[in-house]
Amino acid sequence: MKTIKNAALMLAILTVLTGIVYPLALTGIGQVLFPGAAGGSRIVRDGQIAGSRLIGREFTSDRYFHGRPSACGYNPLCSGGSNLSPSSHALADSVKLRRDAFLRDNPDAGTDVPEEMLFASGSGLDPEISEESALLQLPRVCAARQLDSVRAGQVRAAIAGLAGCPESSILPGARVTTLLLNLALDSLTGTP
Repeated sequence: MKTIKNAALMLAILTVLTGIVYPLALTGIGQVLFPGAAGGSRIVRDGQIAGSRLIGREFTSDRYFHGRPSACGYNPLCSGGSNLSPSSHALADSVKLRRDAFLRDNPDAGTDVPEEMLFASGSGLDPEISEESALLQLPRVCAARQLDSVRAGQVRAAIAGLAGCPESSILPGARVTTLLLNLALDSLTGTP
């Protein structure tokens, strides 16, 4: 009986330590040392949460830069890829539709469509596109917003200013967070 009592006591102690004390301590340390990351890397604009640096958002208007396709509709609760194999006809059909849509929306791109604009990511939540993808969309965005060459140059400079190579990225080249780019675009053009 004493062994069962000791085992139950140890179970209760370890449950409290590892299930309550330890997670709360790590959460507190994270909040103090890394407040932005611990808070979800939120992007706040005018006192409102506009999104996260870590989770993409869907932009469909011609007035905005479009992000990478998402197999889950950018829903973080059900994130994931399409799980279609390279030999899948459904994947080939969706890639063709995405290619046609990109070329229709961005006729100045010629026949170049970056692969990231054709294939959804493994998580379905990628917040970034390549600098090349942003530059291919620039004429469409400038035309939709009726920007003159000076404003178009400012948007081009914003793309270059936001472009960076994240250390965690396995993709080559400079990457631009689409939400940050679109917020900068709104600020440059005076759109709320």
